Amino acid sequence: MTELDGKRQRNALTAAERSLEALGAGDGQRAIRVVGKAFDLDQLDLFTALPAAVATAANDLTTSGKVEAGTWDTLETAVGPGPLQYLIQEMRG
Repeated sequence: MTELDGKRQRNALTAAERSLEALGAGDGQRAIRVVGKAFDLDQLDLFTALPAAVATAANDLTTSGKVEAGTWDTLETAVGPGPLQYLIQEMRG
């Protein structure tokens, strides 16, 4: 088993947070770029579903100019309970 690096996992969390913030700001392309970093750094498989959810949200931004309610739900499920779910709830309004 590979030794876990706490700093790397914290960086994954930070990247996931920045990706969600980019979605909240309406920047889908940045969100996609940054979520890739989160996925690559994640050692605990906490963000395995997040890239697909972010891609869907970015597509929402392109097609309708906003992240749809169902996509926010998918993002919440992808991040699981914790601070990122709270961030999503704040951005939803």
